[in-house]
Amino acid sequence: MAKISYMTVGSNKLEAAKAFYDDLLGSIGMKGVYDHPSGGRLYRGKGTGLFGVLGPYDGNPACVGNGILGGFDFETREEVDAFHTRAIELGGSCEGGPGERMPGAYFAYFRDLDGNKLCGYKFG
Repeated sequence: MAKISYMTVGSNKLEAAKAFYDDLLGSIGMKGVYDHPSGGRLYRGKGTGLFGVLGPYDGNPACVGNGILGGFDFETREEVDAFHTRAIELGGSCEGGPGERMPGAYFAYFRDLDGNKLCGYKFG
């Protein structure tokens, strides 16, 4: 099971983004718990924090922050691999396939449908 504290990403294509995250996050036991007034959705799983895909509060278009990254902490490397694979199958783009980035640090990077950069990782 992945662990996350709290993170949101913005989207300009909320219906497509919700379908992407319903499936991707559903694959790790997280489900939609609140349909946000912006048209987005908040997700949570047993023992996890909160993840949201939202329309920006200020009403301006969502944009991707260069260098901004959110991560999901997994218990095994196999879970990282499966999460990354699922994101790519759902139309995300690979930003660095699964592998060790330094001794004992295993990461896999991808971008969602709006270009938000996320990763799955396992330390140890």
